[in-house]
Amino acid sequence: MSSTDPNLGLNYGWTLGESGWDTGMDANLKRLGAVVGLSVKDRGLATPPASPVNGDRYIVPTGATGVWAGKAGQIAVRIGDAWEYHLPKLGWLCFIEDEAVLSAYKAAGWSAGIAI
Repeated sequence: MSSTDPNLGLNYGWTLGESGWDTGMDANLKRLGAVVGLSVKDRGLATPPASPVNGDRYIVPTGATGVWAGKAGQIAVRIGDAWEYHLPKLGWLCFIEDEAVLSAYKAAGWSAGIAI
């Protein structure tokens, strides 16, 4: 039986030979790829792009439509030709590419950002 770490949500603590390790580790690796060194293309795009590329990341804005509806503030990541979503934790930093700012996740949501 594995446990989940409170910061990144990674699974750990499997016993040798325990079933489920493969899917748990796959989820860990995808999550690490999505949120470590976080940089997103945009945080104001309310409609998912028509032709996303695997690896594209966005912060979903309030009022988003389509498959992003109801995911405001989350990080949408294109992996395996599908969108996956990650809830940010307090203190996470993200570079917003189209604004060239560094934003922090606070209790009130993503900060306006500091130009870099």
